[in-house]
Amino acid sequence: MRVAATTASGEVLNSYPRHAQTSGPVPEQPWAVYLADTSGRFRLLAFDLDATKQGRAAVARDADVLAGLLNDAGLSHVVCESGPGGGRHLWVRLAADESVDAEVVATLARLAGALCPSLDRAPLSNAATGCVRPPGTPHRHGGASRVLTGDLAVLTRPTATAAQVRHLIELIAGQVDVHHPGADIDARTPLPLDDHGHRYLPGPRRPLPAACAEALADDAAAGDASAVLWRVLIGAAAARWHHSDIAALAASAPGLEHVRTCRDRSARRPRPAQGPESPAAVLRRQWDRAVRYVATSTRRTGTDPTWDTRAGTLAAHVREVQARADAAPGRWTHHGGPTDRRVLDVLCVLALQAVTTTIEADIRRLALHAGIGRETARTALHRLAADAWIAPVQAAAGPHGATWTIDPQALIPTSSDQERSQADPRPVGAGSAERSALLTGLLVRLTAATHDVFTRTGLGFALGNTYARVSAQAPVEDEDLVLTGDATAARRILERLVNAGLLYQNPRGQWCLYRSDRRTTVAKQLGVHGVLADRARRYTLERVAWAWWQAETIWMSTPHSSAAKRRRPGPGQLLLLAEPGTNIWGAHPRHSNGRADFSTARRILDTDQPQPATRAASSSDAA
Repeated sequence: MRVAATTASGEVLNSYPRHAQTSGPVPEQPWAVYLADTSGRFRLLAFDLDATKQGRAAVARDADVLAGLLNDAGLSHVVCESGPGGGRHLWVRLAADESVDAEVVATLARLAGALCPSLDRAPLSNAATGCVRPPGTPHRHGGASRVLTGDLAVLTRPTATAAQVRHLIELIAGQVDVHHPGADIDARTPLPLDDHGHRYLPGPRRPLPAACAEALADDAAAGDASAVLWRVLIGAAAARWHHSDIAALAASAPGLEHVRTCRDRSARRPRPAQGPESPAAVLRRQWDRAVRYVATSTRRTGTDPTWDTRAGTLAAHVREVQARADAAPGRWTHHGGPTDRRVLDVLCVLALQAVTTTIEADIRRLALHAGIGRETARTALHRLAADAWIAPVQAAAGPHGATWTIDPQALIPTSSDQERSQADPRPVGAGSAERSALLTGLLVRLTAATHDVFTRTGLGFALGNTYARVSAQAPVEDEDLVLTGDATAARRILERLVNAGLLYQNPRGQWCLYRSDRRTTVAKQLGVHGVLADRARRYTLERVAWAWWQAETIWMSTPHSSAAKRRRPGPGQLLLLAEPGTNIWGAHPRHSNGRADFSTARRILDTDQPQPATRAASSSDAA
C-alpha cells in the first residue's frame, strides 16, 4: 500500500510517495491500496467521486447513477463517504480468479467520466500507480472513509467477474453514445450543398442498409407509400448518398412510388409535372427533411459490423492527437497559435463525424466552424502541416475543397483488435461511445470559443480558447488552465475574462461561469455583435457563387444538342434528375460578348433570399 506524506509540522499532504507492507502495522497517516496487480491487470475497481470541483449535489447524483448501473450489471459494490468533504468511493472487487485488462478499465474510466463529471479518472487510468483509500482509512482533513451502503463481504469474499465489468461498460456506452456521424458542429453553419442546392452528409458513400434496400424494392403502391419513401430516404442519407443517387431511381424503384404518384381516395394518380406537388418538388422536400433528420438524430449503426471498431480506432487516434496538443501548451499561444489550435480541433471534429482521418475541408467551412476568417484558416492549415500535425492529401480542384489528414505519419492501425487479448474482448458499443464522448467534449469547447466576443476585434482568440476550457470543465483550478506553460500568463488571461464579466472566481479560488451566458451582452458592449453571422452569410454567397460558375464550366465543356440548350432551366426551376452542369440557379449570367457576368451573378444570389441552404421543408409531405 501507499502512505501519505507529511510536512515537518505534521500537515498531511495529498501525496502518497511512501510504501508499506499490508502485512505490517496500520499506518497512522492516510493510506491507499493499488487497484491493479504487478502484472498490470485490475483486481479492484474504485470510482472516486470528487466533491471539491463539482460540489456535493453533483457527487450524490453521480453516485446514484453509477450505483444503478453497477446493479444493472450485477456487480455487488460498496459505497463509502470518502471524508468530510462529501466525496464518494464506489468499490467493486473481482473474484480471485478474475481480472480485467488495463485498456478495458481505461475505457471504463473515460466513459464513466463522460457520464459522471465528478469522477476522478486517474486511479482507473493508470495500472502502475492507480490507488484509492479503502473503507475505514483516515482522511487528511479528519475523519475516515465510512461505508454508506453495501456489505464489506462483497470486498472480502468477492464474486464479480470480468464479463460483468464488460457488461457494465456496454451499459455506460449506451448512455454516452448520443451523436450521429452526420451531426454538424453548429446550427448556424448549414450542411454542405451539392451543385443543385441539395443537402447531403459528408463522408464516403456506403451501400444502403438492409432495411432501406428492402424498402426501396417494396411495392409501396399497395400500402403507405409515404412511409416507405421515408424509410428509403433516411437510410440513403445515413449511407452518405446524394439527392442525385435517389433521383436516378425515382422513375422505376417500387419504393419511390410516393414521388411519382399521390393518393386519390382509394387509387393513386400521377403527380403534375410542375408546381409544388411535382415529383421533383416532393423529392426535394422529403430529401431535405431526411438529411436534416439523420444529421440531428441519435446514431443508428444499422448492420455495419465494422462500425464500432472503426469508431473506436479513430477515437483512440484523436485522443492521442489531443493529448499531444495539450502536452505542448506553448505551441498554441504565440503568433497564430490560438487559431491553429481551433483549426486542429475542427479537423478532429470533422474526422470523428466522418469516421476517417482524411477530411475534405475548404477554408470557408473551417473558418466558420472555428470562428475565424478564411485567410486565417488557410495560414493555420499551412502552419499545422509544417509542424507535422496534419498533412495535405489532395489540393482543391473545381467544386472540391482541399483534403487533409490528421494522421500524417500513418500511425493509425488497420485493426484495433489485432493485439487485444482473446480473454478481454472489446465491450460492445465502447468504440462508438468513446467517439461520441470525444465529439461531445470538442463540440462544447468549439461552441464556447466560436462567438462574436472572441473574434479578433473582440477579446481575441486566446481568451476564447481559455473561456472554452472553463466552459467544458467548470469550475476549474489554476493548474487546469495553464495552456501557455506559464501560470502567470494563464492567470492574466483569466483575470481579463473576469474583468470582461464572463467569469468569476469563487471563495475556493476556482474559476466559474455565471449561470446565464453573458457572451452576447459583452459582444454588444464591444460593438462586435453579429460579426460571425455576417461572415457566415458572406461565405455562403461565395460558396454558392463558386459552385454556380463550376457548374457553368461543366455545361460549356459537355456536348449538348441545340434543343437541350433551349430547354436549359432558369433560376429556381427544378429538375428531378439534373443534367451535368446545371444547378438550382440555372444558366450563369453572361455579358453580351459571352464572358461571365460575375457582378450580376452575385447580385442575384445576394437578393434571392432565402437561399437554398436555409429553405425549410414543407410540412405537407410529413411521413
